Amino acid sequence: QVQLVESGGGLVQAGGSLRLSCAASRSIFSMGWYRQAPGKQRELVAIITSGGSISYADSVKGRFTISRDNAKNTVYLQMNSLKPEDTAVYYCNARAVGGVSHGWGQGTQVTVSS
Repeated sequence: QVQLVESGGGLVQAGGSLRLSCAASRSIFSMGWYRQAPGKQRELVAIITSGGSISYADSVKGRFTISRDNAKNTVYLQMNSLKPEDTAVYYCNARAVGGVSHGWGQGTQVTVSS
């Protein structure tokens, strides 16, 4: 298992920006962000591999940017042009090659007011 510690959530007005960080206890193949809004299933937001391959959910393309510092085992999510529908608990996730999950962060609340 990988220990993941998140930071950076908060309350922001629509159109604003937030940056999430997630530090892992060791190197892992892929790191990503998921989110879960009340009454909804957890969904993938963005994922990045140690080699730099990136995928985004269609709903955040052009607004969110995922990046990674392999030396620090840390992944970031820069969220711009936030919308009320981005309101959710955001979870960091670590996966090995093949997609096996190796851990989840504790979650950080992001609230976007209209």
